[in-house]
Amino acid sequence: MEKLDIVRIPIFPLGMINAHLILGSDSKILVDSGVPGSEEKIGRSLSRLGLSFKDIDLIVVTHAHADHAGSASKLQQFCAAPILAHRGDLAYFQQEKAMTYCATGWFGRLLLKSGMPLRPYDQFTPDILLKDQEVFDLSEFGVSGVVFSTPGHTQGSISITLSDKRALVGDLVASGIFLGGIMLTGRARQPPFEENPVEVARQLLNLLDKGQETFYLGHGGPLPAREVRRYAERILGEERAG
Repeated sequence: MEKLDIVRIPIFPLGMINAHLILGSDSKILVDSGVPGSEEKIGRSLSRLGLSFKDIDLIVVTHAHADHAGSASKLQQFCAAPILAHRGDLAYFQQEKAMTYCATGWFGRLLLKSGMPLRPYDQFTPDILLKDQEVFDLSEFGVSGVVFSTPGHTQGSISITLSDKRALVGDLVASGIFLGGIMLTGRARQPPFEENPVEVARQLLNLLDKGQETFYLGHGGPLPAREVRRYAERILGEERAG
């Protein structure tokens, strides 16, 4: 089995907003694109690794929130690489609908008042669109892993699992305070926005049941399986307690 590296690309300092690069010997997959205008930061991170935009084989956008999809249009042009995403968020990628945000607490409500999450981004159409529970095999791009639907954060949220039991899960869970990444980084918590926490918890437990051991996050992280399980079971326990 080919050894894969996962490199965090900081969009905001301290892990507050992350993109990731999956690196194989002959494969480079960029996961998420950051807020609008992040292409220069991503380009600098690639340069430090001795890479350029043209080395990227695939761009995966885990969901349509602006801090994950905001620079996808520019990167699509610079990398000349296909974008993979899920049909459930297509209307938002194409800017046909305004993204809705369900705040999970005071910090999310503060962000909404600031208007930052509502900032529009350049529309784009993914080249590869998953639908429903379709699974995409990344071996086509030189990586031993799959991409599949994990709805709950948004309807079109997707995750990546690699054969070495590492998962990149976008915003299914965060760690640290505020956006994530600042202090308490080993502690799982809800991201500032989430459509269906109970569905997210079920998705996380499904990933754990499939043997995932390490979770890479859009905000903070990475987290070990035991901490993700504690968090997911707490969410479900709170739902049952009603």
